[in-house]
Amino acid sequence: MLRISDSLPAGFADTAVAIGKFDGLHLGHQQLLHELVETSEELGLAACVLTFDRHPNSVLKPSSVPLPLIGTNQREELFESLGVEALRVLHFDHALADLSPDAFVVKHLVPLRARLVLVGEGFRFGAGGRGDVDVLRSLGSSQGFQVREVSNVEVDGHKISTSDIRELLDKGNVEVANILLGRLHATVGEVEHGRKLGRQLGFPTANLSRSSEGYLPADGVYAGYLTCEGIRYPAAHSVGTNDSIEAVPRLLESHVIGRDDLDFYDKVVVCEYVAQVRGWAKYESVEVLKTQIASDIARAKELLAE
Repeated sequence: MLRISDSLPAGFADTAVAIGKFDGLHLGHQQLLHELVETSEELGLAACVLTFDRHPNSVLKPSSVPLPLIGTNQREELFESLGVEALRVLHFDHALADLSPDAFVVKHLVPLRARLVLVGEGFRFGAGGRGDVDVLRSLGSSQGFQVREVSNVEVDGHKISTSDIRELLDKGNVEVANILLGRLHATVGEVEHGRKLGRQLGFPTANLSRSSEGYLPADGVYAGYLTCEGIRYPAAHSVGTNDSIEAVPRLLESHVIGRDDLDFYDKVVVCEYVAQVRGWAKYESVEVLKTQIASDIARAKELLAE
């Protein structure tokens, strides 16, 4: 996938461009991108995405900036897996937010040699959200591109949104979140050395760095998978503060079920969430905690076998 810094290189095909935040890459976003890729192939265009490096609220409403559902690297890998051929990421700042609709088109769509622009239902752009799909079509007629508005994807009559998925994860409901995402939600990060409490208890864990990408669901224990260097292992993930032992910042620890001989230190792993085993709880003693962990792992194994 070509990362575009300003304009397309000479010799690169004209493009079909999908514009959006793509902050969750859920089923709604995927529908837009599937149509982008299919139409690009039909018309002999390159499938290109035009997006932003951060949520617009970072500038427009700093007091209300949601935590990202997926990180930058996760998003780019998903774009590529969906068939996107070129990516232009704009730095969202006041200068960008203040562009008029026509200035946005001239500055950011014309250099991409766009021949078709795809947007989601209700798309707005330009300073104050003054531009809509009709404005974009009007500008396209003078700049040489057509516009297609792709309908929202609904589940049970409700539009899929990143904020709804975030709320589900906050409740530990990863199963429904996964349905809306069209994939297993995941956290990706480097394994760092921890306090080795899990190993002392007989259940060694991979402790992910706090700089990991991917929104952490509610504190609790989850059945899922850990993937490292292309190998996928069944796992039980623990999300929380570990205050059963002592107070530490919120983190993700993952135990590979049935294995205690693996070394993931300093390696990047992907932890996928399948279902919640239980919510977070504090235990009175190490022995009680050990018994509960054994039960959690057994239940996680059952859930993964279903």
